[in-house]
Amino acid sequence: MPNWNFLLERLETPLGQMLIATDEQGVLRAVDWHDYEDRLHVLLSRQYRGDTVALHPATAGSGVAPVIEAYFAGDIGAIDRLAVATGGTDFQRQVWKALRDIPPGETISYGTLAARIGKPAAVRAVGLANGANPIGVVVPCHRVIGANRSLTGYGGGLERKRWLLDHERKWTKGVAGYSDRLPGF
Repeated sequence: MPNWNFLLERLETPLGQMLIATDEQGVLRAVDWHDYEDRLHVLLSRQYRGDTVALHPATAGSGVAPVIEAYFAGDIGAIDRLAVATGGTDFQRQVWKALRDIPPGETISYGTLAARIGKPAAVRAVGLANGANPIGVVVPCHRVIGANRSLTGYGGGLERKRWLLDHERKWTKGVAGYSDRLPGF
């Protein structure tokens, strides 16, 4: 018998089909892309070490999909209202919480993120935690870039990262600090 039972929804987005895993209370547990479904299973098994995780097709919507659709339609702040829960280590959860504090349309470096959580020497550990983030887009790991302002790794691919940043910047025009220039260009 699995220790964790999650429901899996599939949502068509401008970037391809998104996989949305929620618990039985509708709390978001994981997000990934259809072409990375195997990674979704790996990340969940790492999050809940020692426990069995089972994904079951959702028979009814969780309420997460309409919020993500709103994000893709231009309401980029919609995802900030989603409740999320993760496994992982205390350090990982600290990094993931800090990711949600990066405003839409903005980017920061791994070093800046490490400093924000009070561990400025933990840049590589922050990078590893960022890469292990099970709730991409909603926990916006795509907003973290290299110290030289280059677009660096994103689990969904750099084209998706570029698109997400461009999308957020498009909808934050007029917001203080906005720039049309994407990092790395």
